[in-house]
Amino acid sequence: MSFLLPCPNCGERSVYEFRFGGEIKQRPALDAPIEQWADYRFNRVNAAGVQTEWWFHSSGCRQWLQAVRNTVSNEVLQTYFPGEERP
Repeated sequence: MSFLLPCPNCGERSVYEFRFGGEIKQRPALDAPIEQWADYRFNRVNAAGVQTEWWFHSSGCRQWLQAVRNTVSNEVLQTYFPGEERP
């Protein structure tokens, strides 16, 4: 399914211009057991509904951004750059 993803630099673009970087999860502490790191790296919640995700604008400004998206309808609720306050 195709949808439009608004880039804060370039405006609304086709999702095919982007590369999905995964859902945003809490990173384990540096000294956490290897099992926690494996869970962080390989397991995804992938729940139906609203989640925050990483996207890379590979065919545009080549910036990483974060998007809050409803995974059921593919409606993008907001996008912003990492480190910026969420609108």
